[in-house]
Amino acid sequence: HGFSNYYVTFPRLPCFCLQSVCPVSSLSGPGFPQPVFPFCVQFPPSWFAAVSSLRSSCLHTETRCFLSNTALHAKKSAAATSNCDKPTDGESSSLKKSKKKQKKEDAWRPEGPRDPFALLDTLPEKKQQEIQRALHLFSLAPTTPKTLQQAKKHTYRFWNTQPVPKLDDTITTQGPIAEGEVSVREEPYSLPQGFSWDTLDLSSPPVLKELCGLLNENYTEDDDNTIRLDFSLEYLQWALQPPNWLPQWHCGVRVDTNKKLVGFIAAVPADVRIYETEKRVVQVKLLCVHKKLRFKRMTPVLIRELTRRVNQQGLYQALYTAGTVLPTPISSCRLWHRPLNPRKLMEVNYPGLRQNITLQRALKLNRLPEVTKIQGLRPMTKEDAPGIQSLLQKNLCKFQLSPLLSLQEVEHWLLPRENVVDTYVVANDDGALTDVVSFYSVSSRVLNHPVHSGLRAAHLLYVASAATEMTDLMEDTLVLAKAKGFDIFCALDVMDNEGFLEKLKFSIGDRMVHYYLYNWMCPNMSPDKVGLVLPN
Repeated sequence: HGFSNYYVTFPRLPCFCLQSVCPVSSLSGPGFPQPVFPFCVQFPPSWFAAVSSLRSSCLHTETRCFLSNTALHAKKSAAATSNCDKPTDGESSSLKKSKKKQKKEDAWRPEGPRDPFALLDTLPEKKQQEIQRALHLFSLAPTTPKTLQQAKKHTYRFWNTQPVPKLDDTITTQGPIAEGEVSVREEPYSLPQGFSWDTLDLSSPPVLKELCGLLNENYTEDDDNTIRLDFSLEYLQWALQPPNWLPQWHCGVRVDTNKKLVGFIAAVPADVRIYETEKRVVQVKLLCVHKKLRFKRMTPVLIRELTRRVNQQGLYQALYTAGTVLPTPISSCRLWHRPLNPRKLMEVNYPGLRQNITLQRALKLNRLPEVTKIQGLRPMTKEDAPGIQSLLQKNLCKFQLSPLLSLQEVEHWLLPRENVVDTYVVANDDGALTDVVSFYSVSSRVLNHPVHSGLRAAHLLYVASAATEMTDLMEDTLVLAKAKGFDIFCALDVMDNEGFLEKLKFSIGDRMVHYYLYNWMCPNMSPDKVGLVLPN
């Protein structure tokens, strides 16, 4: 069968066989280890060629791949016996034929080592996705902890040097970790040779489009690499240019030779209330490094450089979220999903959906009314901004972490924008606003699917209800989102959301969103005490 059987040995793990063509039972003779596990995994041969080439770039593991076949075994056996007995003419002839055959089989191999990234780039996108799934299965890529138990066993080389609480700390007080004004470094931090800093001008359409391309190809994917976020230019303008934004906080990294954008991190200003303390902070957003450069440890340099630029403006605290556990979350919230288009979600195998459910059952379970039932429910207009600001202030003050929204910020974050954010309000007979609900749009690309190319998810931003039952308001919101073409509705279990999640048939997802504060300590808070949602 040629080079069809690969034996992969992992550090501290037993050897097992990955079968691509012939069954394990057909392997016999010395040199073929018996598989420890009573099963074999079927993979296309292209995976193993790429995994073998990519092993040199996986510096964090000592994974070794050994290629074994009957011809190589015969060659080794013949070489071993040659030291003891002189081969006969027949044996010499057989050995020469074996060498000639082996040389012919190796003729396709390129001379010298080949760049694994160059090999990867030559493959079709579908094959590249197969390789990424294989790497994820084998855990060849570095992983960050997703649970507190994993985090306690992890060594955080960078975060242990930063003013953040340690994972084992029990905090009962509030205040900055680094006391007093921090001395601010004047010169930028050094990048690896061949790279330089660039402050991105997002008012320039070509620059904004370039940033969009970097994020869409490198920002994040689901675990099996089938769904990838798809940012639009309008979404990035909304997320990165709120009132009082500063251009120097849009920090990019470029390659010196071709000026290609390969790294990015951003911050936007925000006023928040942390327990009883009102504080001006920055929200850190969209940290992204090109996939091919992640082994260069650019992420810590990006964070340090953004911190330096923020400190220059007299701000020393930051707020950010992550799906992984870092030192140390102030709250950990769960993402819930409500299918709006179950057929499409099942066809693309959307992660986090209920398993072992038929399509007919899913359609029946997630059926929604055709029209809304709340009288006076309508889209927000600019004239509604003062009423919404007052309504949100009354509702958010009961939470331990909440935003302090100015009138300009209410207009920016909530005023409807096509394919970016939608907000609906309810007014009483006197014209006063009594209820508000808002959600933003997150688009994704579906990779290598024969029918579907994209997904649209609506993420709940804010909801405040003074006159309408919260469940009724959210049910009408689901109806409106479905009518606008969204495939799924997502919500965190923050604020008062837990009261309607199960009633409206949201299913609990497997993704956590952890909230963090930089250079500020405070006691932990439960999700229902968090009154803030941070769009990416």
